[in-house]
Amino acid sequence: MEGDEVTATGTAPLVDKDLVAQLVGDAQRLGLSVEGEGGLLAQLTKLVLESALEGEMTAHLGYDKHERVEGSDNARNGTRSKTVLTKAGPVEIAVPRDRAGSFEPVVVAKRQRRLGAIEDVVLSLSARGLTHGDIAAHLADVYGSEVSKTTISTITDKVLDSMGEWQNRPLDPVYPVVFIDAIHVKVRDGQVANRPIYVALAVTVEGNRDILGLWAGDGGEGAKYWQQVLTEIKNRGVTDVLMLVCDGLKGLPDSVGNVWPQTIVQTCVVHLIRGSFRYAARQDWDKLARALRPIYTADTVSAAEDRFLEFTEQWGSKYPAIVRLWENAWPEFVPFLQFDKEIRRIVCTTNAIESVNARIRKAVKARGHFPNEQAALKCVYLAVMALDPTGKGRARWTQRWKGALNAFEITFDGRLSAGRRY
Repeated sequence: MEGDEVTATGTAPLVDKDLVAQLVGDAQRLGLSVEGEGGLLAQLTKLVLESALEGEMTAHLGYDKHERVEGSDNARNGTRSKTVLTKAGPVEIAVPRDRAGSFEPVVVAKRQRRLGAIEDVVLSLSARGLTHGDIAAHLADVYGSEVSKTTISTITDKVLDSMGEWQNRPLDPVYPVVFIDAIHVKVRDGQVANRPIYVALAVTVEGNRDILGLWAGDGGEGAKYWQQVLTEIKNRGVTDVLMLVCDGLKGLPDSVGNVWPQTIVQTCVVHLIRGSFRYAARQDWDKLARALRPIYTADTVSAAEDRFLEFTEQWGSKYPAIVRLWENAWPEFVPFLQFDKEIRRIVCTTNAIESVNARIRKAVKARGHFPNEQAALKCVYLAVMALDPTGKGRARWTQRWKGALNAFEITFDGRLSAGRRY
């Protein structure tokens, strides 16, 4: 219509602004609040929902309210009262009924007590680490709605199906790098104990981040456990991984060789250095860091071995445990020394996964401990799904990986191209 205001979507708005202004003004004159229980938003929500339900009933019966249709075997049969929780607060609505009892409303389904917006709020707050008690208090403060912890648990349990689908989704055929790291959570299973949840984060051939899955362990994982995890990833479509970066997970290197024979296993150098500090007095940390740096920045494996011998002569008598730590990790430490600086910079550390783990740890720490393994996995999954909602992190991630991907393409002789989409 000529003269109508057009929205950003190119269509005329459905709501008359003058009418809205009049409603707000009338509410203010009557001392009625806009938000909260019984407020203007709640009343408007009630009218919209009831109108939508009446429209659904009309479509179900085939004729409008107050009309008579000869020969019809069904008709309206009054209404029933129902209170639903909305972002405007609890709203009592009149739900129409039919005589045959065959009416199945969609906008507010049978037995539905919450509109989707509230469920979204609960899931968002849970993903940020709020406990069920915190979420209940937040809903009471902001929306004036009393929601039990059991109800909140029921809402968050709905993600279990989607979590299962996500954990079993098909994956890309080739990944240049897969990082595997552990988040430790406290699980109350008889008694509270620390349990690891392993996160597998991959870089795609386009330079994007892809979290492949989450796996719970008991802390004593060996080759059999990792064989099952890696075989699961392979069965989801991954035929090749160029490099797998981890932090001294027992049994993992042997399992990688069984599943992807060409994959190079690389120990995280930063974790190796941190592990060294655990055996040393605080006043020696700076000296140790300077002594270790020539080892992991060496131009060749031979040069790294020479620098390690020098380190052993200088510190071996005082800190033999550090020497043993590096000797045990040496086979998985040296692979990245054969690559150029772009690949070294990326794969010699799990910094790529640390930013993800930091978000997960924040959510886990806020919860304290979990009643069981499934509750812990659910919390971690929600935190993963809440990562980078704006997409800006994804763009930065992709740009950071461009140089390394070019180096991978040359170094691994075309194996990367096999997984690239054209």
